[in-house]
This record gives sequence, structure tokens and C-alpha cells, in this order.
Amino acid sequence: MKIRTHKDLETYQLAFDVSMEIFELTKKFPKEEKYSLTDQIRRSSRSVCANLAEAFRKRRYPKHFISKLSDCEAEAAETQVWLDFSLACEYIEEEVYNRLQATYEQILGKLVNMSLQPEKWSY
Repeated sequence: MKIRTHKDLETYQLAFDVSMEIFELTKKFPKEEKYSLTDQIRRSSRSVCANLAEAFRKRRYPKHFISKLSDCEAEAAETQVWLDFSLACEYIEEEVYNRLQATYEQILGKLVNMSLQPEKWSY
């Protein structure tokens, strides 16, 4: 399959899907978390996708591409921290936590692989 836009990237699709799952999960978080944990985890999970879209558009400039992928990694890691808090506060079940963490590990691995081979993505 030819990759024409960021939406064709498996990494983007994975990040988008998990971000939407987090959005649905956080609808059940307590109201007092609305402007803290809920807002933070939604923003960081969505930011992985947004930064990946930007990285894709900067792919002809390897240093810019890698820099945006680094931003993606940071946002994914931040999301993992918010998942830690979500579990510790008992807002999510351990099974859900483990699955989401594993998904973010997969996303991070794909991002690292992309940044190690920027020439593969340029045109």
C-alpha cells in the first residue's frame, strides 16, 4: 500500500484509535478531574497524532522530521504517565491499563524506527 498521507501510516492509525479509546474512557472520570487529568490525557494522546501529521509533512527535511517524531514520542510518554495516574486513582481497570500501555509501547517503537530511518520516509 502506498502511503500518501499521514492517515495511511499504521502508526497514525494506532495512535488515533487509542486516543479515541482514551476519550471514551475519560467520559467516566470524575467531574473534579475535568480540568486536570481528563484534559491532560486527552491532549497528550491527541497530540501524538497531530505531531505525527506534522512530521509526515516535514519528511523531506530529515532533521525536522526527526524533531517532530521526537515530539510524538514525548507526547506518547506523557500519555503513559497520565495512564499511571488513572490506574492509581482507580479510574481504569488494570486490564485496560495494561492494554493501553502496551499499545503506547508499540507506538513508541514505531516512532523510534521511523526516526532511525528518515530517508525511508522522504520523497
